[in-house]
Amino acid sequence: MLSLVCLLITLFTIAVFGTIILSWFPMPPGSALSSVYGFLRQVTEPVLGPVRRALPMPRMGGMAIDLSPIVVLIGLQVLQAVIC
Repeated sequence: MLSLVCLLITLFTIAVFGTIILSWFPMPPGSALSSVYGFLRQVTEPVLGPVRRALPMPRMGGMAIDLSPIVVLIGLQVLQAVIC
C-alpha cells in the first residue's frame, strides 16, 4: 500500500512538471499536445487551484508569477520524504 502511495506521489510530480513545461508553448486547439496538456491540467488543477488562490501572485513588470507549482512540488517532496 505504501509503495502505491509513493508511486502516485511520483506520478503527480511528473504531471505537475508536464503542466509547467507545456504551459510555456502555444498549442493549436485540437492538436495532440493540446489534448495532453488538457489532461494534465484536469489532473493537477484540483491541487494547484486552491494553492494558487491562497497565494498572492508577485508581479514583475506587467507579468504575474504563479508560484503554486513550486509550493506544490515542495509539498510533494516533503510528503515523499516523510512517507517513502
